[in-house]
Amino acid sequence: QLQLVESGGGSVQPGGSLRLSCSASGFTLDSYGIGWFRQAPGKEREGVASISSLDNSTYYEDFVKGRFTISRDNAKNMVYLQMDNLKFEDTAIYYCAARERTLKPLLHPREYDYWGQGTQVTVSS
Repeated sequence: QLQLVESGGGSVQPGGSLRLSCSASGFTLDSYGIGWFRQAPGKEREGVASISSLDNSTYYEDFVKGRFTISRDNAKNMVYLQMDNLKFEDTAIYYCAARERTLKPLLHPREYDYWGQGTQVTVSS
């Protein structure tokens, strides 16, 4: 059974950093495009960053560009989201999602087939 698990969430002050991890069981992530999404209370799930399976090209939404970095470590079967200079508005549950063999980075929820359970990120002073 294909399963994704996020970890690395927590509480941090504004300006701080966190690194989220997305691990997989039942499949190897190197042939999957991965997207990171987030959902704040009362808001729709939104895309944050994605990485393609074809050539590891990446895409970031404007509100995280320059602050977040998505990367993968195929040897560890992991994908990461490094989050720097965190802001209050980054508070949300963060999810990773996978879709097999993506030619380009995708960032709409309906384009992904497999989802993790999410990890909470809270930015507060």
